[in-house]
Amino acid sequence: MQLSFSRRTVMGLVAGALMSAVSLPAMAADTIKVGILHSLSGTMAISETTLKDVMLMLIEEQNAKGGLLGKKLEAVVVDPASNWPLFAEKARELLTKDKVAATFGCWTSVSRKSVLPVFEELNGILFYPVQYEGEESSPNIFYTGAAPNQQAIPAVDYLMNQGVKRWVLEGTDYVYPRTTNKILEAYLKAKGVAADDISVNYTPFGHADWQTRVAAIKKFGSAGKKTAVVSTINGDANVPFYKELGNAGLKATDIPVVAFSVGEEELAGIDTKPLLGHLAAWNYFQSVDNADNKAFIEKWQKFTKNPKRVTNDPMEAHVIGFNMWVKAVEKAGTTDSTPVRDAIIGISVPNLTGGYSAMMPNHHITKPVLIGEIQGNGQFEVVWNTTGLVVGDEWSDYLDGSKDLIADHRAPMKCGNFNVKTGKCGG
Repeated sequence: MQLSFSRRTVMGLVAGALMSAVSLPAMAADTIKVGILHSLSGTMAISETTLKDVMLMLIEEQNAKGGLLGKKLEAVVVDPASNWPLFAEKARELLTKDKVAATFGCWTSVSRKSVLPVFEELNGILFYPVQYEGEESSPNIFYTGAAPNQQAIPAVDYLMNQGVKRWVLEGTDYVYPRTTNKILEAYLKAKGVAADDISVNYTPFGHADWQTRVAAIKKFGSAGKKTAVVSTINGDANVPFYKELGNAGLKATDIPVVAFSVGEEELAGIDTKPLLGHLAAWNYFQSVDNADNKAFIEKWQKFTKNPKRVTNDPMEAHVIGFNMWVKAVEKAGTTDSTPVRDAIIGISVPNLTGGYSAMMPNHHITKPVLIGEIQGNGQFEVVWNTTGLVVGDEWSDYLDGSKDLIADHRAPMKCGNFNVKTGKCGG
């Protein structure tokens, strides 16, 4: 009995020591670590490098204010290199090895889908700053980019009001374009558009030879009905796509293109003169004229030491998400994930378009919707915007498997896919 007791005692002491060894660095660290999970190489680097840079700027600014909870913030930057499985590996390292308090990252939905189970398993927090297809609401992810009802559907409505009757849904071959186009196709048909007037096509990441596809778009648009392209092309494939539009002489007055993944950063490497009048739908443009945005642009260009460095929508989403996280940590009095997740719901912070964005119980934020025309200087002129803020809809009203679902991560529901017909969580 004595031996058994001693063994249990020793084992208990060892277990306690191991637990202390695991938890002590997070509790006693001199800094609060913040993960930055963005591709700095590969096909998505054209879009994601800027998001790493803006996070470094935000962390530097917060440290200049005194940090958070009396500690300095420390950026932990990793490069998942546009490799979707590598995103999951890097996310696990950030949470287990670096013990980050929160992570800001991902661009493509396939990268977000890759890391989602890691953040849920380890109870981490991810702020995802890019427009996406919806059909998801995780307790561990905060979606600060646009859901389809905050970008894609308003863009289609705008083009319909401009007389568009035929639709080319052109996307990169992965989950975001496929799901968004599934929603848009159902929406268009609900609005009376015939199936023959909808053309859907996908190309791989990094696709470079656009001559055949642009010729097909031109042919589809020659049927006597006003035609538009709704583009979910992502990454560096946008550069040759727009160049080929110019080569083919396709002007916005002939077949306008509205893009959901092309902003100021992507246009920086393109001669925009042949693209005048083509469109993008976002929730922010650099050209928004107000004092807060002007101050942000000035800080950004000073930080990057480049007076020509542009801003864009996903950058603003990181600004909003980071400031929400800071307020939630201050409210909770800790960086521990569960109390921060509870504290952040209902928090509102200034956006850069002149209003306030709030975190809703479905982990999506309120956003204005803007449509801009490409200008010769690589900027966008806002031609339409919502009069107020739009609440992100995590589950589409236009898909049979989704229209009865809602998400509410507050107690007592705490469910990302509650079926209002069955009254059950889990769809």
